[in-house]
Amino acid sequence: MEKRAFGTTGQQFPILSFGAQRIVDEHGCSEEEAVRIVHRAIEAGVTYFDTAPSYSAGQSEQRLGLALEGRRSDVWIATKTHDRTRDGSWRLLEASLKRLKTDHVDEWRLHNIMTMEELDACFAADGALKALQEAQEQGVVKKLSISGHTNPSVQLEALERFAFDSALVAVSAPDHLIYSFAHEFLPKALERGTAVIGMKVFALGKLAPWYEKALQYTWSLPVSTAIVGMETMDQLERNLAAARSFRPMTEVEQLEFLKEIAHLATPDVLRWKASEWTSGQWYQRP
Repeated sequence: MEKRAFGTTGQQFPILSFGAQRIVDEHGCSEEEAVRIVHRAIEAGVTYFDTAPSYSAGQSEQRLGLALEGRRSDVWIATKTHDRTRDGSWRLLEASLKRLKTDHVDEWRLHNIMTMEELDACFAADGALKALQEAQEQGVVKKLSISGHTNPSVQLEALERFAFDSALVAVSAPDHLIYSFAHEFLPKALERGTAVIGMKVFALGKLAPWYEKALQYTWSLPVSTAIVGMETMDQLERNLAAARSFRPMTEVEQLEFLKEIAHLATPDVLRWKASEWTSGQWYQRP
């Protein structure tokens, strides 16, 4: 698989990374199968694993920790805090470390910062960013990150306020057609040396009929890597095959693909860009 630089961190990762949100009972994946899938991913060269304490009440982290026993030095673990306070974030991190069976995580990120109010809360004197900085100073985490699904303006403002090492953002093809991180955020992040991790590659499954094209489109963007959620071995193998055969889309091919899937750019499909998850109304930027 092609490898790319991870911003200015000195790290490199394959273009395919592992979104561990789906290796849980909720998605029909047993613990035994979860371990098998993670082991196979590592054997195939996948090294970047993304999880969060909010994924199935910690089950994602617990299963990832179980699968990575004896393999911790082979992988990069990114987890998150959905709490906006220092103390609450520290409590989440301590629980994450126990579930992940490790004494450190490689990357800790502010999870899904949707509004300027949330960003302000994280940057307050007793906000979540304080916990990120303290954990980094103590060697409990290595790199600091932020994620956003909805409003590129928020993540752009975050980069103005703090030198985050990375950002996890929504860059599926239909995402490009409304509040586009690919258009608004990526150029500034690249200019600052911030690694960009792509997500929502299949738009919660809506791009399944264009499976390989969906992956090809996101990998054709200037992202460092893209996390893909997978709950079956078949999905993993299909994603590995697509990564191994990847070639960048031309500009014409990107345009044709965007025209083909433009009908999916609705708030019912791109729910992370809606005012509420099931509102059917677009989020309104201030």
